[in-house]
Amino acid sequence: MNKKLIAVAVAGMFAAPAAFAQSSVTISGLFKGGIENVKYSNFTRAGNNSTTAVVDDSSRIVFNVVEDLGGGLQAIGQYDLRIRPDDGVSAIANVNSGNSHVGLRSKQWGRIFIGHQDLHYFNTESNMTDKGSLRSSSVSLLAFTGTAGGSTAVAGATRTQNVVHYTTPNWGGFTAIVAYSTNASAADADIGATTRKGSAWNVNPNFAAANWQIGYSYWSSKPDAQVAWDKQRGDRLYGSYVFPFGLKLGLAYDKSKNTAVGGATMNNRTAWSLPVSYTWGNHSVHFHYTEAKNDKATAADDKAKMYGLSYAYDLSKRTSAAITYAQIKNNSGATYNLFTNVGLGGAGIAPAAGEDPKMWGVTMRHAF
Repeated sequence: MNKKLIAVAVAGMFAAPAAFAQSSVTISGLFKGGIENVKYSNFTRAGNNSTTAVVDDSSRIVFNVVEDLGGGLQAIGQYDLRIRPDDGVSAIANVNSGNSHVGLRSKQWGRIFIGHQDLHYFNTESNMTDKGSLRSSSVSLLAFTGTAGGSTAVAGATRTQNVVHYTTPNWGGFTAIVAYSTNASAADADIGATTRKGSAWNVNPNFAAANWQIGYSYWSSKPDAQVAWDKQRGDRLYGSYVFPFGLKLGLAYDKSKNTAVGGATMNNRTAWSLPVSYTWGNHSVHFHYTEAKNDKATAADDKAKMYGLSYAYDLSKRTSAAITYAQIKNNSGATYNLFTNVGLGGAGIAPAAGEDPKMWGVTMRHAF
């Protein structure tokens, strides 16, 4: 009897891996961080106007699961765990994750999933932050309306919550994303609530060829509970061309609008960015000039300009080092800030109107 039980147990041990082998699990990600100095010019408040700090640059561990269902259909799942090597705080403690989802995909029908996903705000055509500091991103101006009343993020300038996300098949280089969120920035709380039901839409067609691409992104949202702004609209046009000798030229144009309760326009600002990069061997140089125009709906002088410059050297296919400089010039009524400067960077407070943040830093990146 004991021999039979042992035989069954051994058979079960060998059978279990076969069952688990139906799904493949891959682990990837990156560790990225460095040391940076941030300084605010035209600083009129009490206290220090600069800081030097060790910072995280959106390090992550990504788990991907794929199961073949037959007929070219696959079940997919992803969990993007954000980690903080600089201070040891994990995404579990912060209740913060990156692009995470579960769904289905096939070459014939495309991909559909539900989850938590970057939408709209990130289409800049710049590769500067791939290896350079995240603070230097042109998103700093393109994805915000930086008025004296406070900077408002467009599409949250982060992952959108509660998303149903569909990507079409690739039709000769053309693809399109259609995404809907039941509430873009918080958990749904409709039952028993006296406020309206929120929602968000993103439509993002894109055409990519061997050495160029062009795309357009439409964003429209309203939160469950009416906040300072009642409705938000964003339009982003972007494109780039890569020359055979390693030079890449891009252009991004953004128009963003916030509407208050009752229909009055709170913000109506346009911005544009010109990114340039050049790669040769293990070296790459990235630059962008970005400008946010005066907001047509405000009386303040809230125009801003940004410059970013980065040099990166590939120590291997997976490891790189970069040095980055970036500066924002805010007019008297503008409050634009370096991207993630408060959340992941070394500065603890956002700039007041008219203050000019600038940074330099050295960044290390290892992808796995």
